[in-house]
Amino acid sequence: MKDGAPSLAVDGRGLAVAVIAASWHEDVMSGLLDGARRGLSAAGVTDVHEVRVPGTFELSVACAALAPRYDALVALGVVIRGGTPHFEYVCQAATTGITEVSLRTSTPIGFGVLTCDTEEQAIDRAGLPGSSEDKGHEAATAAVATVVALRGAERASRSGS
Repeated sequence: MKDGAPSLAVDGRGLAVAVIAASWHEDVMSGLLDGARRGLSAAGVTDVHEVRVPGTFELSVACAALAPRYDALVALGVVIRGGTPHFEYVCQAATTGITEVSLRTSTPIGFGVLTCDTEEQAIDRAGLPGSSEDKGHEAATAAVATVVALRGAERASRSGS
């Protein structure tokens, strides 16, 4: 865990969560998916549906289609900088699109999209053996923690607290 990262332990039993994962950079994506699975399992989430899309750009439309049916989503992808502006376009589109879906639907979406300069940076964040970070786990845990926090706030609001 990186310095400053919160330590989240949440009870997500009874939640339905969809994990949407891009297909590019299969080794990195395998690590991110495994991390998300571990995070959801640790939170007690057993109703998990996984959807694979071609790339990070397609995460937004998949999130939009799935958000109404799930308590939370986890979006996983990786974009590695190349020699053209493609990196900026895809990163911006994914970030904006996923944010807009979350705000429009009020569905928490764990953002597990790696935007890295090199493949080595992506591997170091993918939760693979030897990685310093586990962004798939972090994204899944954040999504569940947000559902739990919002439901707690909703209950407090109804009870007048």
